[in-house]
Amino acid sequence: MSNHQPHILVSNDDGYLAPGLLALVNAVRPLGRITVIAPEQNHSGASNSLTLSRPLSIHRVAGGERDGFIFINGTPTDCVHVAMTGFLEQKPDLVISGINQGENMGEDVLYSGTVAAAVEGVMFGVPGIAFSQIDRGWNRIDDAAKAAHDIVAQMLVSNLASPQLARQDGAATLLNVNIPNRPYADLYRWRVTRLGNRHHSQPVVVQDSPRGEKIYWIGAAGDVKDNSEGTDFHAVDDGCISITPMQLDLTHHARLAAMRANGWDRG
Repeated sequence: MSNHQPHILVSNDDGYLAPGLLALVNAVRPLGRITVIAPEQNHSGASNSLTLSRPLSIHRVAGGERDGFIFINGTPTDCVHVAMTGFLEQKPDLVISGINQGENMGEDVLYSGTVAAAVEGVMFGVPGIAFSQIDRGWNRIDDAAKAAHDIVAQMLVSNLASPQLARQDGAATLLNVNIPNRPYADLYRWRVTRLGNRHHSQPVVVQDSPRGEKIYWIGAAGDVKDNSEGTDFHAVDDGCISITPMQLDLTHHARLAAMRANGWDRG
């Protein structure tokens, strides 16, 4: 990172009124110039969705502890996309998202709006960090925010945030961070991890509407399947912060080579 004061864009998926967003913003203010652009409503599970069926409205909070926060009637991806494609005069140096109410580990990252906001920054060449707290309810959120401050500070002084690394690797750094609900004094242990995985999601919950029609609620996430040593699940079970470096390349390169070797290429 260069010597100029870094510009940090902060977003989330729980909405601009979420305690996790406010705690994160307050914790990282000493680290640079902060711009907050977050959804108006909760968009948990929105993944990387963009709003294409209607225009978006942008509003700025005036007064109070969220003074200057900007909110958009769209998804987390909308927020970062709008910021990157014209709303901000210059792209920020870092995008951080969260702090989410609840963990985002294993396959959760494919559905998470928190992760999606960080991903959108990376798609525009800007490093991103997604922060989540393991247990819901905002218990110890200020402690989690202090830990997030330390991780952002480490990111800003490391080569992970450098444009040179992005050019060398072909993509900006993307980190997925899960923080246990513990006192700050217990959050000094960090582990760099890989994603674990879960069993399939629980079945849909079927109910009858007041009109006698069947309605369906998406079932809960599946239980942990792989929490072996080195995974995000294992780290947080051991009371550590899990930091997982991720990438956007979804190509299965080994399968690609095998398919070509087995004659799938035609023409």
